[in-house]
Amino acid sequence: MTPSADFSLIMPVIVLGVGATAVMLQVAARRSPELTRFSTLLVLIAALASSVWIGSPEPGIGQAVTPLLQADDMARLFAALFCASAALCVMLSRDYLPGLSDQGDEYYLLLLLATLGAVVLAYASHVASLLLGLELMSVALYALIAYPSRVAPAAEAATKYLVLSGGASATLLFGFALLYAATGSLAFPEIGAGLQSATLGSAVTAIATVLVITGVCFKLSAAPFHLWTPDVYEGSPAPVTAFLATVAKAAPFVALIRFLFDAQLFDLPGVVEVLGVLAVLSMLVGNLLALLQRNVKRMLAYSSIAHIGYALIIFTVAADPVNRALAGEAAVFYLVAYVPTTIAAFGLLALVNPGGEGQDHAEVQDLSGLFWRDPMLAILMLVALLSLAGIPLTAGFIGKFYLFAAAVSGSHWVLLAALVLGSAIGIYYYLRVIFQMSQKPAEHELTWTMDGGMRAVALLLTVAILGLGIVPQALMEYIRGMF
Repeated sequence: MTPSADFSLIMPVIVLGVGATAVMLQVAARRSPELTRFSTLLVLIAALASSVWIGSPEPGIGQAVTPLLQADDMARLFAALFCASAALCVMLSRDYLPGLSDQGDEYYLLLLLATLGAVVLAYASHVASLLLGLELMSVALYALIAYPSRVAPAAEAATKYLVLSGGASATLLFGFALLYAATGSLAFPEIGAGLQSATLGSAVTAIATVLVITGVCFKLSAAPFHLWTPDVYEGSPAPVTAFLATVAKAAPFVALIRFLFDAQLFDLPGVVEVLGVLAVLSMLVGNLLALLQRNVKRMLAYSSIAHIGYALIIFTVAADPVNRALAGEAAVFYLVAYVPTTIAAFGLLALVNPGGEGQDHAEVQDLSGLFWRDPMLAILMLVALLSLAGIPLTAGFIGKFYLFAAAVSGSHWVLLAALVLGSAIGIYYYLRVIFQMSQKPAEHELTWTMDGGMRAVALLLTVAILGLGIVPQALMEYIRGMF
């Protein structure tokens, strides 16, 4: 496809880039966290609107914008999802941030830049744009994790993420360098074509592919590259953890979907098998370790590892051309369902402060009696946990059903068994939290911040999770047109 110079097709990227520059100038001219938060929300809403209404190609038809970016329905969907998710994280930060830092201006700017990197990943069709988006997002996250100047664990979490993410980025770069040496190109489709006639030998291409998968799986925190996840999630501010667990995971996964599908890497021996092994490891390790956690953040961190394992199933299913479209649909729907569900779960931790000390390191027992103290907050957590468990009438159920159908269609019984076993284990520790919320209130003080704005956010998330579970047909039809 001939690249186009119609930059209206990538309006979300342009709006976020120009908006980030404008917010930067506003911070330089006048430091005001309230004004910066409002400006950031305005930019995110404008980028969301542009992804929905402005400069879109014909439905189901993609258009290359320069050799680096691909504007299509999948890019538009995830650009809108990432902007909406970032806006929710900004809202959750409103009352959370003042207790942790003297100034919040740079915090909101960094969140905007991280969102820009995620949206670039949604459009990326070239190694250069993939690495640009990935590093823009990662570098902003290093600072976001360490931003609270009065919380010691944040600096430790940021240091761990910086060192390990730097190593993963170096691994990823070296893998792409070997792919370039073998194929002579960095565009996704041309890499696939070049690998079919590579002259450097199968050993080099195999090593390159393993290095690329290793680097991406670290960003996804798939087992066994997951060791940083619980510590970084626990040490980060709850709104940043929500961003880390959703946008920062979904964006690399979208790029991986596009890379593997465009380059047709399913034909390479070993790729499908390696991804299948990683899927099984992630499902089992994530769920088993989540069983042992009493800290809610760490429990959700290990749970997120398991959910990445569920999503990785689709790459094994996609090895069969007959089931490739169904696998792509399952992956996209699962990611869309996972994002609001996880933001809702971590969002509650940004609102609940055990002991009223401005901390979000809630233990499971800290949530005792939440149903009696604040039913609306408890209902938000209830719906989120039921969705993560895959209970009917929630978005998570439809997402898991999609994955189940994809695995059955390809007769991948080992993956299916791991999915069922992992989901069964997950139901136990999710229900443990729900049971605790229904008990007598904890003896110590439990404080939370739930004004009208926060209640509107909680209601919006609850409606989104239930809406995708009860009436998913519109989204399913839209996703079907992508493949």
